[in-house]
Amino acid sequence: MANPKILEQKQQVIDEIKQKVEDAASVVLFDYRGLTDEEIKELRGKLRDAESTYKVYKNTLIARAMNDLNIPINEHLEGPTAVAFSNDQIAPIKVLADFMKTHDVVTLKVGLIDKEVTDKETLEKLATIPSRDGLLTMLAGGMLAIPKDLAICLDLYAKKLEENN
Repeated sequence: MANPKILEQKQQVIDEIKQKVEDAASVVLFDYRGLTDEEIKELRGKLRDAESTYKVYKNTLIARAMNDLNIPINEHLEGPTAVAFSNDQIAPIKVLADFMKTHDVVTLKVGLIDKEVTDKETLEKLATIPSRDGLLTMLAGGMLAIPKDLAICLDLYAKKLEENN
């Protein structure tokens, strides 16, 4: 029989994972095999800058936590697994995708966006979405284009009326 102290420690880790998953808007599981300590520190810093956290857990503990939450991702728990948590749906995906451009050993496994399982291909598509600030800039530009175009049309119409008089 397993030591009760060890079982209690494992249960605490499982509860920690469950709590982080429940609190996060996005959770991304990825393989970090082959990264040096310096590269891991660099990745951790970039994730922190994006208001995300990153932690490595044993696959068995991740599996137990996900099973408790009825999230079917066990088939993705092969090899070393790191988990990024964030309150932003896209931020950790964008950071990891950008990091993967220069560190090809990092690979996305699976994600949870608003508690929904998201496959690797969808995560890669989400990584191409502009940032929140970029989207707001596009929205503002689109909203400013309408009155600008109206002003140009009214000016041209006024000039045409002046020519006819």
